[in-house]
Amino acid sequence: MENLWLQKIAENPGHSRWYIDRFRKLAKDGADLAGEARLIDTMVPRGSRVLDAGCGAGRVGGFLAAAGHDVTGVDLDPELIAAAEEDYPGPRWLTGDLAELELPERFDVIVCAGNVMTFVAPGTRVEILRRLRLHLAEGARVVIGFGADRGYAFDDFFVDVAAAGLAPDVLLSTWDLRPFGAGSDFLVALLRPV
Repeated sequence: MENLWLQKIAENPGHSRWYIDRFRKLAKDGADLAGEARLIDTMVPRGSRVLDAGCGAGRVGGFLAAAGHDVTGVDLDPELIAAAEEDYPGPRWLTGDLAELELPERFDVIVCAGNVMTFVAPGTRVEILRRLRLHLAEGARVVIGFGADRGYAFDDFFVDVAAAGLAPDVLLSTWDLRPFGAGSDFLVALLRPV
């Protein structure tokens, strides 16, 4: 099974443009699009190195850069990267596959928001988690958020996390710090290397 984002683009070549326009309209209408970024901002001091893994059009990394962090964003979709460069100049935006992630630096926190892990090819999930772990600085964590019923069961995710050499540090059901439980329909996992 291939990457679901690429599959959507193959089925509808205008999908990336629709996604970009949707979030630009939400921002223009005053929607709060920075919840994930605010959580990440609380986890590290100003000037920290942040990797926005699956950064899309840059809304999370853009907020974090404006807050004073050194942000690198990586996404598979060059159209989304171009939108990030246009809307949020300053961070380093890179087109790349997270399953092949190989950057020279280590990061103080890695964020993977926006259901990214449910879009990647299922056969690459453990490798992506492993590569994220390899890009962590000493004491750093990976933060991954995605919804239930998107083709990636939470239990399967935890098995993959362990296989990649990571372990849950804190589990939440929302980006605004509500606890994760058996009935949660969303997961925000703060992961540490083991």
